[in-house]
Amino acid sequence: MSKILVTGACGQLGSELTAELRNIHGSEYVVATDITDPNPQIGEGPYEHLDVMNRDQIEKVIEQHEIRVVYHLAALLSANAEKKIGLAWKLNMDGLLNVLSIARDKSLEKIFWPSSIAVFGPDAQKNYTPQNSPCNPTTVYGISKLAGEQWCAYFHRSFGVDVRSLRYPGLIGYKSLPGGGTTDYAVEIYHKAVKGEPFECFLDKASILPMMYMSDAVKATIDLMNASEKNISIRTSYNIAAISFSPEEISDAIRKNIPGFEITYTPDHRQKIADSWPNSIDDSTARSDWNWKPEHDLHSMTEDILKHLPGFWGVETP
Repeated sequence: MSKILVTGACGQLGSELTAELRNIHGSEYVVATDITDPNPQIGEGPYEHLDVMNRDQIEKVIEQHEIRVVYHLAALLSANAEKKIGLAWKLNMDGLLNVLSIARDKSLEKIFWPSSIAVFGPDAQKNYTPQNSPCNPTTVYGISKLAGEQWCAYFHRSFGVDVRSLRYPGLIGYKSLPGGGTTDYAVEIYHKAVKGEPFECFLDKASILPMMYMSDAVKATIDLMNASEKNISIRTSYNIAAISFSPEEISDAIRKNIPGFEITYTPDHRQKIADSWPNSIDDSTARSDWNWKPEHDLHSMTEDILKHLPGFWGVETP
């Protein structure tokens, strides 16, 4: 069994992906790392404090644990990246280049790295944005993800590194708090709803964005990594899609379960970021290459999240 390393394991995606990888492969085969202390969501298993901007630290952990596969998730997300431009570029780029160069030098088996719909800009086709759409991002996060995609393709083309990637839409989960992304409203809104509190949304009520339930994102990631190498035709990053909705539509879905839920709209600086992204994504290449298919729509996601969030059954409804 090849040992797996997860960087950024305590983040929103990392927590659930690490837990699922440990469930599949066994805790002792999945080494979780982050710059913070571990959280209980990742489950039991080996854990290392790790700064991915430090190549020597990464190499030491890989050697110590005899790592063969890396899921490199550590990054600064979209909204936070606009506030910390230098850190965002250094963390998002240096971390990736460190992992890719170690993978090359040590002939690691496989690398996963997440990209994002942030690689698309205002000139991309808004609806069902195709795999090979123009990529002219207008955000720091998007610029770093576009550069990262090209580095992944370069290391595969030049050195044979088997690096695989997905362009995630907005990811929605209930097991951990948001991490500074533009789509974070779609996580926070559920926490407010189960507490019986009104929610002030930082996007316009009609802002439609591509989204995905966290369990589908974890499934897509593992499916891609399990796919035969001969079926991987995209070495930048695959488009993947699940559902697209607006804040108004998600609030309507919540009201079917919590009729008294209230929402107001006060768009802030994140609205400009959202406006530069697509409304929906064409993921036909992922579907044909490795049989990608999501399991959740807006209503099944909403029901599952509310069912699992503490306090839901205590919400008073009129």
